[in-house]
Amino acid sequence: MEFVQVCLNGARGAGDGAVIPLSPAALGDAAAAAVAAGASDVHVHPKSPCGQDSLSPRAVAATLDAIRSRVAVPVGVTTGAWAEPDPAARVARIRSWTTLPDHASVNWHEEGAEAVAAALLDRGVGVEAGLWSGTDGAERFAASPLAGRVLRVLAEVTDTDPATARASAAALLDAIGTAHGRPVLLHGEEGGTWPVLGLARRLGLATRVGLEDTLVLPDGRRAVSNAELVEAAVRSGARP
Repeated sequence: MEFVQVCLNGARGAGDGAVIPLSPAALGDAAAAAVAAGASDVHVHPKSPCGQDSLSPRAVAATLDAIRSRVAVPVGVTTGAWAEPDPAARVARIRSWTTLPDHASVNWHEEGAEAVAAALLDRGVGVEAGLWSGTDGAERFAASPLAGRVLRVLAEVTDTDPATARASAAALLDAIGTAHGRPVLLHGEEGGTWPVLGLARRLGLATRVGLEDTLVLPDGRRAVSNAELVEAAVRSGARP
């Protein structure tokens, strides 16, 4: 089966609608349904009680425990700077985790990315190197001494225009090049989600989908769950 990661919630909150899973229990339910629909990996943003992204050991442990009680696939979390803007504090959070994810994403254009990635690797956590279009992430990653040690590259296309997202994706892949031999997961967001996902499938790359990236199905209808989005992605990959 082709690799499809489900991104359950992202930085979205209650204002994005009731379908967004925020609590550990809701995230566990959403992960179980998405894996049953064909997802082979989970990416999640643990939340504070008020619904904000959090890297606190309590939030991370509660979220991981809830999801792992429902699925047997790898589970990863974000380390986005918006959850903890100070790089030193972000590293301290990672070192304080009592329950470890299988992997964690590190956005290479963010200040302190190398230190964050090193802290994760020191703890035996796989690193997903987030390389965003429109940033110098790919250039920084190419020069990084840690590049050969990451689990995979997350090629994130930030162009949300469906008419140009594929071209932006191709440019990003060119900038990434061989990615130090690491596997590449290509995905888009909002209006670029489905065009970029289609390109990833045609190129034989891993991809992802979920309510973090888009709230709508390929036909424009509002999605009711992460599982529905995964089902649509799996169907698209099955087409000749």
